[in-house]
Amino acid sequence: MARPKRQGVRRSEMVTAATTAITKRGMTGLRIKDVAEEAGLSAGLVSYYYPSLEDLLVEVHEHAVDRFYRRRHDAVQDLADPVERLRTTVRLGIPDAADDPLCTVLYELHLHASRNATHSALLSTLFDLEVSLYSTVLEIGRSQGVFTPSMPTEEIARTAVSLEDAYGLHIIARNRRIEPWTARNSVLRYLGAVLSCSIAEFTAD
Repeated sequence: MARPKRQGVRRSEMVTAATTAITKRGMTGLRIKDVAEEAGLSAGLVSYYYPSLEDLLVEVHEHAVDRFYRRRHDAVQDLADPVERLRTTVRLGIPDAADDPLCTVLYELHLHASRNATHSALLSTLFDLEVSLYSTVLEIGRSQGVFTPSMPTEEIARTAVSLEDAYGLHIIARNRRIEPWTARNSVLRYLGAVLSCSIAEFTAD
């Protein structure tokens, strides 16, 4: 019984190491050897668990999608105020800095999606999950009379997620003209306008 558990721990260690390697080096030229060095393991052992680098990258992408979505989902569950739920959703949808490891890995792997159907499906899955998360927040606010949407909530949600992705890419790419807090406020202003609702903006920390 202990063996499968230990294998699960090993695989988790390798996924974490691959995430770190991608954050440091990017996808270009990434090798099993790089992952092994980050994990403090032999390349042969990593290859035993993941016969190809692509096998490992798929698991890294799956793990990153789940972590990114779960972090946002769990953060808003106990918030009763629809406006605060919306602000929290926006805050967690945009990276805090260019060196955010989770967002860096997601952007790297999302770009990889243009050449790989599996990664493309994972990108689509995350988009759909985030749209669903926003749609739920918007519908709760609408049902309570706090939000008055000027268009279908799913359309608003899709636009909000797309804005987050665009701003997030600029932040990860170190565009000096885009700050995380100003990016969040731009998304909030859009949402405030289409929901006919006043939403307190973020300040620079």
